[in-house]
Amino acid sequence: MKFGPVPLAEAGGAILAHSMRAIGPGAAPYRIAKGTTLEAQHLRDLAKASIAHVIAARLEPGDVHENTAAEHLADAILTGSSGLRARSARTGRVNLVAHHAGAVSINAAAILAANMVDPGITIATVPVWHRIAAGGLVATIKIIPYAVPGDRLAEACAAARGAIDLHGAQAATLSLIETRIGPDAPAIKGRRAMAARAANFGAALTPRLVVPHQAGAIAAALSQAPGDVLLILTGSATSDIGDVAPEGLRLAGGQVDHYGMPVDPGNLLFLGRLGARPVIGLPGCARSPALNGADWVLERVICGIPVTPADIAAMGVGGLLKEIPSRPMPRRSKNLT
Repeated sequence: MKFGPVPLAEAGGAILAHSMRAIGPGAAPYRIAKGTTLEAQHLRDLAKASIAHVIAARLEPGDVHENTAAEHLADAILTGSSGLRARSARTGRVNLVAHHAGAVSINAAAILAANMVDPGITIATVPVWHRIAAGGLVATIKIIPYAVPGDRLAEACAAARGAIDLHGAQAATLSLIETRIGPDAPAIKGRRAMAARAANFGAALTPRLVVPHQAGAIAAALSQAPGDVLLILTGSATSDIGDVAPEGLRLAGGQVDHYGMPVDPGNLLFLGRLGARPVIGLPGCARSPALNGADWVLERVICGIPVTPADIAAMGVGGLLKEIPSRPMPRRSKNLT
C-alpha cells in the first residue's frame, strides 16, 4: 500500500486519509469522510474547493482492504467455535461477541503469534477464562492501515485459527451445603451470593441444606444433594486438608483433589469429586458477591472445564484481588509506609 500526498488528478480509486471539504451541486459545501474511496464526482467536488492534492492510501497488487482483512481474520479465529459470532466490519474493525453466557478459552500463544505478524494486524481479547454474558464483547480485531499485504494476512489467519472459543454452562443445578456452629442457621447472605453466581450461567441452586458443622452430617448431606455440582460453605473456615468439610467429602465416598489456592481473597478453597460430580469447598469470602478465587474455579466447573492443581497454581499471577475492609488482618496498616 502506498500512502501519502496524491495529485487530485491521480486520486481516483484512492482511499481518503483525512476528511476534506468539497463543493457539491449548487455550490453546497459538504465534507468527504476519511476512509472514502474517491470516485470521479468526489474529485470534481474537491476541485471546486480548490484542492490540488489529497492525503490518501492506494492499494497495490496483493493488498487486502481493511474491512475484508478483518472479516477474514475473524473467520479464522471462529473456526470450530459455535458460541461466538462476528459483527459486521467497519473501519477495519470486527467485534466478536458471545451467543450465550459462558467462560472464554483463549490460546494466548496463538493470539501473540498473530499479533506479531504485522503491527497493522491486531487482535485484542478479554482475559483467559473470562466470564462473559450473552452478547458480551469477547475480542476485537482491528486492521490499523487501510489495507494489509495479503501474504501477511494469510500468516496471521493461520496463526490465530480456532484460537478463541466460548464454553457454555454444562451444569443446570448446584447444591449448596451450609454448616452451622450453633443452633441457628447461617445468615442467608451466602446463599444469595451463590445463587447470583449460578444465575450468571442460567443455573439455579437446589433447596437449602443446612447441617451441623460435623464431618458425618456433611457426608450425609453430600450423599443426598441432587445438584450437578456440590458446594460446601462452612460456618468455620477450612484450615487444613484434614478439616471437617474435606473429611466429610471422604466419608461420603468422595475424594479431595486439591486444597488451597494462591488467590487472595479465596485461599481456603478445596476441590474434589463425589462420583462424577465436582465438589467445591468454598472459602468464607464466597458469602460476598465481590470477586474472589472461588469465582474462577466455580465458573470453569459450571462450564464443564476441568480444573487441575496446576490450573489453580497458575491463578496466582493476577490472583491478588482487591482489599476487603473487614479482613481480620488487613494487608495495609496506617502504621506502615
